[in-house]
Amino acid sequence: MTAPELVIFDCDGVLVDSEPITNRLLRDDLAGRGLDLSLDQITRAFVGGTMRSVAEKAATMGADMPPDWVDAFYVEMYGELAKGTPLITGIEDAMDQLDAAAIPYCVGSNGSLQKMSITLGQHPGLQARLKGRLYSAHALGTAKPDPDMFLIAARDFGVPPARCAVVDDSPTGCIAARRAGMTGFGYAEHDDGARLAAEGATVFHHMRDLAGLLRI
Repeated sequence: MTAPELVIFDCDGVLVDSEPITNRLLRDDLAGRGLDLSLDQITRAFVGGTMRSVAEKAATMGADMPPDWVDAFYVEMYGELAKGTPLITGIEDAMDQLDAAAIPYCVGSNGSLQKMSITLGQHPGLQARLKGRLYSAHALGTAKPDPDMFLIAARDFGVPPARCAVVDDSPTGCIAARRAGMTGFGYAEHDDGARLAAEGATVFHHMRDLAGLLRI
């Protein structure tokens, strides 16, 4: 591909390293509800979904999920994330290169705006760069793997879907990119990325490689 005209980043696991915190919390919570899974199983089963989809899937897997679980888990999760959520190594350099090439970027996340405020707010420079560029499944009422959030972002920036690139670390995000007719790049920091490649994404393992993949 030639350089894109818009890059859409996922948030958790792509901009901020929030998933280890959330996954450990989820593992411990579900274990107390009769569903004892390893961190790898948690990652494969739940990363990339909404908390409501997590609750529904966990229930089908045998967990005892009370009706108010989603709201209660959000409170606990926000508290843990607020204690400290680091940036993904190299993400600011990648954005510097996009800025130098005059290529706009935004965020398309299945997380809430409140969650992004908590995690990105710990990094004021990054938060300032993304002001007015955050697309949340909670706010829009549409979540990945549906493509609508990405298509709304492309429309807002006036860029055809075929000229957009998506950077995501979950199969659901890569599916959404493919369904939107966008080029997907699967960020696989901790594994071989086979699940992302299976959804049509170009897999990479270090943010320092992103600019070259985007041809900028």
